[in-house]
Amino acid sequence: MSRSAELAVNAGGDRFLCICADDFGMSEGINAAVLDLVARAAICAASCMVLRGAWASGAAEARQVDPAAADIGLHLELNRPPSDSPSEPALSGLIAAGYLGLLRPGAVRAQIREQLARFEDAIGRPPAFVDGHRHVHQLPVVREALVEELAVRYGIAAPWLRTTAPAAPHSLPRTKADVIFALGGRRLRALAAQRGIATSRALLGVYGFDGGAEAYRRRLQQWIATCRSGDVLLCHPSLGDAAPVPHEAARRHEYAVLRTLAFPAETDAGRVLLRPFSRQPSVDSARSMDAIANDNLQLLRTDRLEDAG
Repeated sequence: MSRSAELAVNAGGDRFLCICADDFGMSEGINAAVLDLVARAAICAASCMVLRGAWASGAAEARQVDPAAADIGLHLELNRPPSDSPSEPALSGLIAAGYLGLLRPGAVRAQIREQLARFEDAIGRPPAFVDGHRHVHQLPVVREALVEELAVRYGIAAPWLRTTAPAAPHSLPRTKADVIFALGGRRLRALAAQRGIATSRALLGVYGFDGGAEAYRRRLQQWIATCRSGDVLLCHPSLGDAAPVPHEAARRHEYAVLRTLAFPAETDAGRVLLRPFSRQPSVDSARSMDAIANDNLQLLRTDRLEDAG
């Protein structure tokens, strides 16, 4: 059953938002920014890269984060750059391989197992959630291997999955968020529903890493004002590093703005409360099982139409 089908919208009342910082473990500056924002209660989730150089140094502190204060999850990656490279490898090859059936399911699942094991060994518990660096967790072969591994490995206690559904989907891709979702988000959500794995609702925070701090502040205010319970707002903060990382200037701007956040946030649609997705209240009693089943069936039908097209 999809968690997005269970969470209260509660229009005009309190809404719950999960703000998640990606790329923990990529660099010391990112680690420091994420931990500081968690301590300030400005974010409530962190997505960890367990194959990167700064993971070993940051994991001990991440392990001490109170699970009630923040969800600590796995940021799955399948095409990391060489250790001496300041830039990320092109994603187009991996996308093409997924859609052309060139990815080997066994090899992909082995990578997923390895990263889950690294996370568990370092943090001392399973990840609260799983998503993908540059959203690779939703690609063909990867999504099937991931959902199956989570279901088999954790059973009914499987981590929730972060979906890539845009806040306002269109009939045709028009924004970066729409394009990301079109690469496999609908199918991932349907697969999770089939295995009873919880999923988030919409993914906010997607933009082109353009503009300065004030431009990001305006975007952030808009995302918070229009969020619904169950949405996840991703971010990429950093305090900066001597060695460059991708989108370094944008990461600094994000941190400068995020550190000023205070919750509850008052909006025209009511208060927004910051809360880890795993700690948000469900409304099983507010919706019938038939309604939830219909939601999941619609996901599957739409996905079949997408595949046929």
